[in-house]
Amino acid sequence: MRRQGFTLIEVLIAVVILTGVILGMASVTGRMLHTISTSDRAAAALELVSDRLEAVRLDPDYEGLDAKYKGTESSFPTLPGLTRSTTIVRTGGPSKSGPDYKRVTVTVSGPGLLAPISRTITVGSP
Repeated sequence: MRRQGFTLIEVLIAVVILTGVILGMASVTGRMLHTISTSDRAAAALELVSDRLEAVRLDPDYEGLDAKYKGTESSFPTLPGLTRSTTIVRTGGPSKSGPDYKRVTVTVSGPGLLAPISRTITVGSP
């Protein structure tokens, strides 16, 4: 007499293997979603940095750069938790010998970023 079907041991082994595969897929999917989320947040932070540097670079009021841009902002409605800091350091000019330049550094930090994003440009007096 030939029996058909699966034994209880075969079913249990199949369930254990299937559970392992599903848990492995869930782990990989979770890591991928975290990577995508972190990447999107970093791209948005880089855009904040670039926007500020472009505004400084195009501003014709060289003497007013400090008053207009220097400081820290944290009110970005679509990017809660991110903070943008702008520092401006004069590296020459009337009190120092040589040409008048300002070094502008913009840094964005906050949750969801692996590390703060920072860029620096140097602008010269017209």
